[in-house]
Parts: sequence; structure tokens; C-alpha cells
Amino acid sequence: MDTRFRTVTLLVLFFVLAFVIRLAGLQLFQSEWSDKADSLTSDRYSIPPSRGLIFDRHGELMVGSRATHDLVVLPRRLPEQTEEWKAAAAEWAGMSMDAFEKAISKAKRYSSYKASSVRKGVDTEDHARMASELHRFPGFSFRTRPVRNHLHDTAGHLIGEYAETSAENLASDPFYRMGDRIGRSGLERVYELELRGVKGRESVVVDARNRVRNTASTRDGDRPAEAGQSIQLTLDLELQQWAEKLMLGKKGSVVAIEPATGEVLAMVSAPDFSPSQLVGPQRGSYYGKLASDPNKPLFNRAIKATYRPGSIWKMVQGLIALDEGRIYPGSQFDCDRNLIGCHGPHTRDNLRDAVVHSCNPYFYRVMQRVVTAGDGQSRFQRAANGLDHWRDRAMKFGFGTNLGGRLPGTSKGNIPGSQTYDNIYGKLRWDFGTIYSISIGEGELLTTPLQMANLAATLANHGWYRLPHFVSNLGGKGKPSGLGIRIETGVDESHFKPIVRAMRQVVDEPSGTGRRARTPDLAVCGKTGTVQDEPRKDHSVFIAFAPMDNPQIALSVYVENSGFGGEWAAPIASLLIEQYINGEVTQTQKLDRILNADLSDPYPEPEPEPEPEPEPEPELNQIEE
Repeated sequence: MDTRFRTVTLLVLFFVLAFVIRLAGLQLFQSEWSDKADSLTSDRYSIPPSRGLIFDRHGELMVGSRATHDLVVLPRRLPEQTEEWKAAAAEWAGMSMDAFEKAISKAKRYSSYKASSVRKGVDTEDHARMASELHRFPGFSFRTRPVRNHLHDTAGHLIGEYAETSAENLASDPFYRMGDRIGRSGLERVYELELRGVKGRESVVVDARNRVRNTASTRDGDRPAEAGQSIQLTLDLELQQWAEKLMLGKKGSVVAIEPATGEVLAMVSAPDFSPSQLVGPQRGSYYGKLASDPNKPLFNRAIKATYRPGSIWKMVQGLIALDEGRIYPGSQFDCDRNLIGCHGPHTRDNLRDAVVHSCNPYFYRVMQRVVTAGDGQSRFQRAANGLDHWRDRAMKFGFGTNLGGRLPGTSKGNIPGSQTYDNIYGKLRWDFGTIYSISIGEGELLTTPLQMANLAATLANHGWYRLPHFVSNLGGKGKPSGLGIRIETGVDESHFKPIVRAMRQVVDEPSGTGRRARTPDLAVCGKTGTVQDEPRKDHSVFIAFAPMDNPQIALSVYVENSGFGGEWAAPIASLLIEQYINGEVTQTQKLDRILNADLSDPYPEPEPEPEPEPEPEPELNQIEE
């Protein structure tokens, strides 16, 4: 009996000891079951950081952040989905049954263990209603995230879009999860890493119904979110808003630059869009409307559109020829209209007058002297080498480049060289007589509004410019390195004086083509351009800077399919210059004309048909009795 009792006792002790050892091993040395228990009683949330703020050059807040709520679902925690339950859940979520079922199916396909969005951008009223009944629908929760708040609803093309991440974003950067937002265009994209901040993590204890019971629970790796860096732009908010107002009802662009720094003061592409409408639940329908608009409001004409420069290019021709010693300020040429068509009553000009009168034959001769001076045994070789040399000189003004490419998609335009015409006509089978149209800014020449504003800044500075840029302070650390690099054109400063004087006369003389750019008490220097766009109306183009002796602003204005350069672009430039320098506009008649303009018809009026000549009276003897 004693032996049997001892045996049973030893067996009991053995199993108890084995159980204790196993339990201790599970508790102290193996995390599998403790992790599983922890996952059933706790949850861990990613805390989205506040995105960096965006200010204008004077510290005015342009873009902030506001909170919005997304309804999300964790598929593994969903109860049995009867038809009755789905109907109740869909009604609670404010969705149709079809949309609700599609969202749940999509979430399951993505992952049973990761939360997916069911309804985005739930407003405050719906959020309050739904939150009170959240306990009835296990598996659902709300994710609060910051979205962009465009306080002035302006500069959409420049600031860009902050939208949901794509599959490529999720695959390329572990920072992002499904439903996160990312800068998709403009400065939001350029400075995404600085603006996005650092995510935080928070652990909480939940009950069987997934309701938060203790927010004080912490685990390794928990941390607060770090806000993104704020950005101060070079943009002048008041000037930007004024430019957008003047361009309402028109197609084209405005780019304004501070000549001494290269800082962009305003950049408008018209028609534009409302950036605040690209945030929230209405984004999809609004974006679809923009994408299907034939006027292409999403296309940033200021940096992406390319146009022939027209007569404005004549100033570049003159500067290159002066620096090459091919002409002098007093060089005169006959206005030989057998060479190329021209307009106006002039017959023989020097350089200054040729700029004022925009004489085509004059600049035909100017470029001819530069191009035919190239090395070579034949006129074809001389033309090819001379053109390539001319192209190199023109590119030093920033043409044919993206001017630093501070925004994605910035076009380079086109400055044709010998390769261009070899591809068209064959190698050494063309000369200056074949390509002369580029002497007056036509033909294969293509420039952007940004490049033309930069030309205005270069003329204001008498031979140099700073690469245009949009940010003056990043994260309180000053201007990012590499912005505003000074570029020399290689043209001697003295050669700019006759060109600048001519630009002043373009605006100031009674016969000047840019008289509509005259501005009270300000010396404005400008040049008109009328750019062909057959069979539609010409583009109206104007570049200018002011004041003449202490330039504070340089700009280009493009108004598509509106006619002569001085008709619409010049007065818009005048109003912008007056607003920026004087802080107000006094030219009310000019302002009313611009604001009330209807430029919606891009096609010119047909020439009136001549009235038929009256038939001769029949002679008396021809009249029938």
C-alpha cells in the first residue's frame, strides 16, 4: 500500500512539475502565445504626422492641415456577415449595399490582418453619429488623418496635389500604407520627404468588442509623431491672387520674377482649378471634370507649354550680334520687304529703332551676319557651323534648358541647331536662306513662359540671371542649397543699354507697340510679341520689367488666341506691375476692360465679303416694251 501511494504521489508531482516547467517556458521564454494573447487584448495604431505648413514670402499661411476621418475595416474581426447584418452596416456607414459589399471584398483581398478604408472623408456630423454606434459593428474603426487645407484656394499648379498613394508608392517606400497621402505634383511632390514628417506609434488595450479600454498602455517602439517641416515660398500671395483674377476667362499664363534673386513672385496657368476641391470626398468627380475639360486646366502652361517667341526674340538676336561684333548700335539696314514681310511706315532703322518698330528685315540681316560667319569651305558648312555657334550663345540665356527644373515636367523648349535641319533637309543641304524664319522668332524655335520671364529678368540685370526658384526658407533653416545660382550670359553689359532704352520706348513712345503697358509714375520697359497659331488667332505675348533703373519685378504674360501682343498681354502686365510696386491699381478703365474681356473664341473673324458691284443699267434700247 505504501509503495502504491508513493508511486501515485511521485507521478502526480512529476506531472505537476512538468506542467509548471512548461507553463514557465511559455510565459518566460517563448513569445508566441504571449504575443497572441497580447494581440487579442491590445491594438497598435500608427499616428499620422502633421504635414508641414506652406507660407507665402510675407509669412501669410497659404496651406495648412485639417483632420478628416476614414472608416476602416479589419476583415479578421468581422462577425458572420448575414444579409441582415450587411444591410444594417451599410445603412450605418451611409453607403449603398453594392458599394459597401465592394469595399468589404476589396479589403479582404488586400489583407485580413491589415485595416483598409471603406469610406473616406467622413464629415464631422456623420462621424459623430457613427461613432456612437461603433460598438454594434465589430471590425470597424475610424482612422483620423490630416488633409490639406488650402486657405486661399490659390496657386494650385505651383503647390500641387496631395493625394492617395498609388501601388507604386506602396511598393517603393515602406513609410506609406494603403490610404496614406503623398505629394503627387508641384511643390508637394518636390518636397515630399521634408513635408511628410515622421509617423508615431501608440498602443492601447481593447476589450472583446474592440473598444479602447486603456490608452496608457505602452510597448517598445511607441513614439509620438513628428510634424513635417514648414516651407516659406517666394510667392507673393496678393500678386498671385491678382494675376489669377486678371486671367479669369482667358487661356495663357503669367510668370513674375524678382530679377535680383530669381525668386518667383507669381505663377499662373489659365484656366486654373480649385485646389481645395481636390481634397475630400468630392475629389473624384471634380478631378474627372478637370481631366475631360478641353481647355486642359490641369496642364501647367507656365512651365510646360511651348510657344514660338515671336518678335521678343529679336532682342536676343541683337545682343548676340552686338557681342560678336557683327553689328553696332548704330548699324542700319533697309526695311527690304522683298526679303521678309514687315509692317509699319519705317524704311531704314538702327538697332534701337528696329526693336521699337519690330522690323523683320533688320533682324533677318542681323542673324544672317552671325550664321554666315561660321567656318567652312561651302556656304552650307558655314551655315551649319555658324548656326551651332549661335545656338550655344542663345542657350546661355537659359533657352533650350529647364532652368534648373525646380518643378516636375518643366519643358526645355527648342533651340534648333544644325542637327535639327540635317534631319529635315539632309546633311549640308540647307543654308541661311532655308532657316531665316528663326531670325524673327518663328520656325522651329520654341520657348516657355518661364524662360521668357527669365529673359525679362536677364535684361533687367543687364546680362545675368539667377535660376528661378520657389522656396525661400525650408524648415526654418533658410533657403535650400543650390537655389538661385547666378548664371552669366556671356554678353557684355554695355550691349544691353541700347536694347533696354528701346524697350522703354516700346512702352513710352506714342507709336510704341506696347503703349498699353504704360503705368502711372513707373518707368516700364517691355516688348510685345504676336505669335502665330494658324488657323486660330495669334497669341498675345508681352515681357517687361520695372522700374527701369531699379528693377523689382520682371514678367511674361501670354494670352492665347487673343490677337496682337500689345492688345491684351501688355495691359495685364501693367496692372500687375502697378499692384506689386505701388500696392494698388488706379487704372480703373484698363482694369474694367481686362476683367470684362470675352476671349473665348479662338478663331479670327472671317474677312467680310466684298459687296457685289451693281449691275450696269441697261441701255434704253434694250428695255423690253
